[in-house]
Amino acid sequence: MNILMNDNDSGPWGNNGGGNNQNPWGKRPQNTPNPPDVDEILRKSKDKFKKVMPSNFGGGKSFSILFLVLLILWLLTGIYRVNPQEQGVVLRFGEWVRTTSPGLHYHLPTPIEKVITPDVTRENKIEIGYRAVGGGSTNRRDVADESKMITGDENNIDIDFVVFWKIADAGKYLFNLQDPPETVKVAAQSIMRDIIGQTKIQTALTEGRQDIQFKAKNTLQALLDEYEVGVEVRDVQLLSVDPPKEVIDAFNDVQRARQDRDTLINEAEAFRNDIVPRARGEAAQMIAQAEAYESQVVNRAKGDADRFVSVYNSYKNDPDVTSSRIYLETMEKVLSNVNKIIMDKSSSGSGIVPYLPLDKLQNKGTK
Repeated sequence: MNILMNDNDSGPWGNNGGGNNQNPWGKRPQNTPNPPDVDEILRKSKDKFKKVMPSNFGGGKSFSILFLVLLILWLLTGIYRVNPQEQGVVLRFGEWVRTTSPGLHYHLPTPIEKVITPDVTRENKIEIGYRAVGGGSTNRRDVADESKMITGDENNIDIDFVVFWKIADAGKYLFNLQDPPETVKVAAQSIMRDIIGQTKIQTALTEGRQDIQFKAKNTLQALLDEYEVGVEVRDVQLLSVDPPKEVIDAFNDVQRARQDRDTLINEAEAFRNDIVPRARGEAAQMIAQAEAYESQVVNRAKGDADRFVSVYNSYKNDPDVTSSRIYLETMEKVLSNVNKIIMDKSSSGSGIVPYLPLDKLQNKGTK
C-alpha cells in the first residue's frame, strides 16, 4: 500500500508550514518508522501457510476454498438449541438483544453473539421470618427482624411465611436488576407488613389467613411486574401466625375467654332458635283456629238469618199454611226424643185397658 504524496513532498494535506515536516494540526511528527504494508503482511502469511501445508497444496484457488470452508464452519457455530425447561438469552457484544423460546435457533457466531440458557421451570423458595435448620420445614430458626409485625389494632404478631417463584422472562431476570432474589424477598416482606398493618390480630390468627395469602400473592406479582423483574410468583404460604412469645400465655387466656363467650352465645342462639319457631308455630295455629271459628259462626248466623227471612216471606204469603208447618215441625222436634203411646179415639170402646208401668217410670226417674 503506497501513501499518496504531493509534488512538493508535503503529505496529503499540503505543506502549509513551509516544508518544516509538520502534520495537519501544526505539530512536528515523531521519529517513528513507516506504517506496515498490509499487502506485504498478507503475502508473508500466505507463504507461511504454504510451508505448513503439504507440497502439493498450493495456488490461490485452494486457499480460497479452504477459507470458504472455514467461514462456513464458523457460521454454523451460531446454531444452538434451547431445551424445553430453558429460555435462550442472546447477547451481542455483552448486550442483551433478544430472548428465544425452546427449540433450534441461530445467532451470529462468537465473538459477535453468544447465548445463555438458564432454567426457567425450577421453582425457587424464599424464607421470610425464619431459616430452616437441617433442611427440614419443621425445625426453624426465628429471624425476629423479619417476623415481628404490627397489626391494624396495634398488636404485635409473629409471622413466618414462604414465597415460591420461578423465572418468567430470563432476559429481564438477568439484566434488569442486580439481585432479583433479594428484590423479591424485600418486596414480599414490605407487602406482608402493609397487609398485616391493615388487618386486626384476631382476623390474622383465625379466618383471615387465606385472604392474606391471596392478597399478598397478587400484590407482590403486580409490584414485580412494575419493576420488570421477569419473575412469576407461584404462591405465598403462611407457615405460622402467632402472638409474640413474651405475651403468648396472656394471649391464650384471652383466647380461651373469648371461646367461652362464643360458646355461651351459640348455646343461647340455639335455645332461641328452638323456642321462637315453636312459639311462632303455636301462635299461627291459634290464629288459624280463631279464623276458622269466626268463619263458622258468621256463616251459621248468615244461614239462620237467611232461613228466618225465607220463613217470614212465606208467612206473609200464606199465614195459615206457614203456621201449621211451623207447628208440625216444632212438635216433630219436641216429640222425636220422647217415649209415647198414641191411641186412637175409636179404640176406647174396644176393651183396651190402658196400662201404666209405674215401676219402669220410677226406675227411669232415678237414673
